[in-house]
Amino acid sequence: MQGLNKSDTAEKYGSEQVYEWRRSYSVRPPRGESLEDTQKRVNAYFRSRILPHLLQGDNVMITAHGNSLRSIMMMLDHLSPSEVTALELSTGVPIAYELDTSGEVISKKILND
Repeated sequence: MQGLNKSDTAEKYGSEQVYEWRRSYSVRPPRGESLEDTQKRVNAYFRSRILPHLLQGDNVMITAHGNSLRSIMMMLDHLSPSEVTALELSTGVPIAYELDTSGEVISKKILND
C-alpha cells in the first residue's frame, strides 16, 4: 500500500476492504503488517529499548505512525483488540504517560490544549 493514498487505494480495492486493512487487528494488507504484527514488533522494542529508560526516570518522547502508537497504547492501557481498533489518534497531539517503577501507568494526559 506504500505510495498510495487512501482514496486511490479505496478505488482500487474497495472502501470496505481498505477500512478492514486499516482498522482490523489481525488482517494484513497485501505485503504488509496487521496491527497484531506491528504490536509484536513494536512492543518488543518498547520493552527492550524504551522501558529501561523510563524505569530509570528518564523522559522519553516517542513519535511514530498510527499502528505503532496504537500498539504501545494497547500495552500501556491494557486494551483489547476490539478496543484498540476503535482507538482514534489525532495527528500531532501529544499524549503524556507517567509510569510507576514497575512500568504500570500512573497517569495519562492528552495534551490538546
